Amino acid sequence: MVTPARREKNHSKSANITATASKIPLERRERRSGHRGCILWFTGLPAAGKSSIANELEAALFARGCQTFVLDGDRMRHGLCRDLGFSPDDRQENIRRAGEVAALFAQARFICIASFISPYRADRSLVRGMNAGNFFEVFVNAPLSVCEARDPKGLYVKARENKIRNFTGISAPYEPPMNPEIELRTDKLSVAESVEKILRQLKKRRVVKSR
Repeated sequence: MVTPARREKNHSKSANITATASKIPLERRERRSGHRGCILWFTGLPAAGKSSIANELEAALFARGCQTFVLDGDRMRHGLCRDLGFSPDDRQENIRRAGEVAALFAQARFICIASFISPYRADRSLVRGMNAGNFFEVFVNAPLSVCEARDPKGLYVKARENKIRNFTGISAPYEPPMNPEIELRTDKLSVAESVEKILRQLKKRRVVKSR
């Protein structure tokens, strides 16, 4: 496992590296894609509905001709973040890496749907700071009791039995957003209604064009 000290050492190796500017202006990328690039950062408790909504939203945007991609915790932890656990430090590093990847998608003028529990406000603020003006926090909000009743992977049961350590909402904290751009009460809204609410906001904020 990579320790925070080890990560700091690794980061220092980048001090003398200069990014090369692309020959393709962002305006040309936007004309090609037909929309702005942005990050839709889904946050919420396990089983709040993040993945279901993210996948349906991606399908809806793709059907409109948008360039889009879902980036989620499972994808990151099976590859780029497979060296990380679930301690606060590792969670912070997981979100930092995810934020950097999401930023690259946004720069390429993709609509990146990033679906992460991301329980700490400070970590989400860090990612927002990387993407000023192109970051939209989507609070997928369902009460803990509803999430536990759904529990599609049986993780809450294991957490209650102390078989899973540092489980968000049970043995680890979740800090809800204070002022999210979009809030989805998934105990009251269906997946389809949630997707439509996001699409309305994307049109209102001129990320995508109204048909």
